[in-house]
Amino acid sequence: MQQTQIHTYARQLMEMHGAEAIAKAAQRAQECEAQGDSEQASEWRHVEDALKMMRGPHQG
Repeated sequence: MQQTQIHTYARQLMEMHGAEAIAKAAQRAQECEAQGDSEQASEWRHVEDALKMMRGPHQG
């Protein structure tokens, strides 16, 4: 998956799931890893990272 696709998918997840989007991406990555699909898991980790960047720093 290209970087632009990752960010597009991350935005769509954020719109659909809001604050839960990061957890959903992490869950999908774990599911892929459990199934032995490291390539797909890596893509989900990239989506998770993009979501974290979109969210910005934590406000205390």
